[in-house]
Amino acid sequence: MAAAELLVEQKGSVAWVTLNRPEVLNALSEEIVDGITTTMNKIALDESIKGVVIKGAGRAFCTGGDVRAMQAANPDIVEEYVGRLNQAVLALKHLAKPVVAQVHGFCVGAGFNLALACDLIVAAEDAKFVMSFVQVGLISDGGGMYFLPRLLGPHKAKELLFLGDPISASEARDLGIVNRVVPSEQLQSATEALMDRLVHGPGLAIGQMKLLADKSFSSTLEEMLRAEQATQPHMVASHDHKEGVTAFLEKRRPQFEGR
Repeated sequence: MAAAELLVEQKGSVAWVTLNRPEVLNALSEEIVDGITTTMNKIALDESIKGVVIKGAGRAFCTGGDVRAMQAANPDIVEEYVGRLNQAVLALKHLAKPVVAQVHGFCVGAGFNLALACDLIVAAEDAKFVMSFVQVGLISDGGGMYFLPRLLGPHKAKELLFLGDPISASEARDLGIVNRVVPSEQLQSATEALMDRLVHGPGLAIGQMKLLADKSFSSTLEEMLRAEQATQPHMVASHDHKEGVTAFLEKRRPQFEGR
């Protein structure tokens, strides 16, 4: 029996989601794409999971679309597949819990965009990021045409899109794509340390800040001010706010519960 192409393991309150096609450097497949959508939707309903890590098995994070499968593709197949990829991206963005991409090796094409769909990126020093679509005569899909210009501005985004040149982990950090760069042997421990902070934080507030920050790109200042005004009363009524205030006054660390 073939191994599952998407592995999900819960450790404590973190779901570790592994792209598991190491023989093709975790090129995306329908099973992986649909699995991400299904997994994120399940995690949204699971109160025991406070955060998610997406990583790749073997020597790479993800090399994007499977070039071998492209030989047999036709416009109808591609339109249907990209629609499924879109659902995976939306599931990541709509999840009111932090999602961290743990990147090593190649992070290419739709794999690059998968990382961009996450909230934070921790990268090993050996990571290489390539917006490779232009090399095979395609546009960037999986959200790349949305995420990259908003992250970098139109001119720098177009440079990466038009030329498809690789950038190192340190270059990606300097551009604001990557949050943290660590030696390869420290990637796992650095990700675990970050997740420990996130899942022990006020999960309700973190989840709402994620959704509101993403909403800001398509909203006016007035709309965002109204959204903040509508959301803050719910935060004030939360257990975590009360615990945070009490802990501050008692000069101790708060014990947040995400509610």
